[in-house]
Amino acid sequence: MSSLAGEPAEAEQGGQPIVRTAQGALEGLHAGGGITVFKGIRYGEAPIGERRWRPPVPAVAWSGVRPATRFGPACVQIRVPAESIYAQHPPHVSEDCLFLNVWRPPHVTDVPVMVWLHGGSLRMGDPASGLYDGAAIARRGVVIVTVNYRLGALGFFAHRELSAESPHGSSGNYGLLDQIEALRWVRAHIADFGGDPGNVTVFGESAGALSGIALMASPLARGLFHKIILQSGSLVSCAELTRASFGQPSAESGGERLAGELGAAGVAALRAIEPGVLVERAAAAGFVPRPIIDGWVLPRQIIEVFDRQEQAPVPLIAGFNEGEIRTLRALLPPLPASAAEYEARVRSLYADLAPRYLAHYPSANIEESALAAARDAFFGWSAERLARMQTRLGQPAYLYFFAHQYALQRALHLEAFHASELPYEFGRIGAPDGWPERWPRPPDDACEQALSDAIMSYFTSFARSGVPAASGAAAWPPYAANRDYLDIRDAPRAARALMPGVFELHEEVIARRRAGGTQPWYVNVGLASPAVPNDH
Repeated sequence: MSSLAGEPAEAEQGGQPIVRTAQGALEGLHAGGGITVFKGIRYGEAPIGERRWRPPVPAVAWSGVRPATRFGPACVQIRVPAESIYAQHPPHVSEDCLFLNVWRPPHVTDVPVMVWLHGGSLRMGDPASGLYDGAAIARRGVVIVTVNYRLGALGFFAHRELSAESPHGSSGNYGLLDQIEALRWVRAHIADFGGDPGNVTVFGESAGALSGIALMASPLARGLFHKIILQSGSLVSCAELTRASFGQPSAESGGERLAGELGAAGVAALRAIEPGVLVERAAAAGFVPRPIIDGWVLPRQIIEVFDRQEQAPVPLIAGFNEGEIRTLRALLPPLPASAAEYEARVRSLYADLAPRYLAHYPSANIEESALAAARDAFFGWSAERLARMQTRLGQPAYLYFFAHQYALQRALHLEAFHASELPYEFGRIGAPDGWPERWPRPPDDACEQALSDAIMSYFTSFARSGVPAASGAAAWPPYAANRDYLDIRDAPRAARALMPGVFELHEEVIARRRAGGTQPWYVNVGLASPAVPNDH
């Protein structure tokens, strides 16, 4: 049972906290309010040299006390464009990046554990970002873990030679294997920090939620977590390792084609390329990191795992934001110049489904309709389907729609943008530092603080008991048969039947793509869609 009493294996040395684990002793830092933090804990040996593109090797034990007072380097990654609101470059990156960080309340044993997987399109991101500071959540009586994992071409590159090296005949899912190894570390060591290894909640946003969905589908992750929170996740189609499928080449052939573009004759030559150069050149060549259906980490298409009810049987929260695409406009094609052109394009793409499409996304405001269609087909359909599939599995599932906005967002036309919930769930409203330079910060007032308090309460209550609850805020009903959800604006409120007919439309589109077998389902949605297969 979780408790805020008792004493894990912690002591003080020179005024700083010491935790002793089977791996070795760690010296952390006091983070204020009784919270202690242990930064840069190695969970995997350096994935460099011959270990590049191999599963992580668990970190070896050490003697003495190892300092855990500085974040480990972020994984090598591309740079976010300076004009982006997300631009926040890690101070140090390295291929040797398999580190995690732990925040813990004082004097706890067997409290819930929450493991954060950062976003960044599997190409970028840093758990040392101030947006992910775990201290405020830890003050709610939970242990927080944030994780580095391999990114870009270092994390998701497949090649026939790499598959031949593997006893599993697999290549490509190294970033997911890193996350699984971090969860194994949590199972083995988190009790020394006061956490309960039998009550672990994975939570993540964007690529972190995509990762979480993949972990739900992976047999290798089974039993390593017990609840999951998926924020702006996506149930995308994935390349298969050895065969072309759904209009995509095999992951191995894609890797070999990339090797040719990089002028590398094989894996040995690829391993000799400096990591930063490799990641940048791969991205410039169009490499898009995604999970791979390899028969080992992921046995089949993720959507099929859920349809077969083979996913992790855990309670779930899933949701998305009203303005997801306002900061992701690269997902939109050029917009038509007139209503007539817009309607003609929709009819050419959606055929017999065009009347339904235009009913939800009319030509009266082309930009808003395009933004909404991309949001709903990518993030919304995924969140609602996850809640529906988990409910069918007999697990509690909770759906949310985050539509909160404030004056600075409205001035920039970025209302409820992608990731805008992060400062609320991490308790960062009013924090003086740690923000991306161009992030439109919410005001530090009673309304924003109250919303942050409610969201932290919902999430930590869910981690504790599987039921999201917040004192003084609306009850959050499960999705269940009534399609209930939490509508989050200036304050949360319970609501029913989010966007009637919308998710059914996108389910039909994707069902036709699956049946036809020649089209992926990813960002080719809305006006960026190819002609949808006709079922007649």
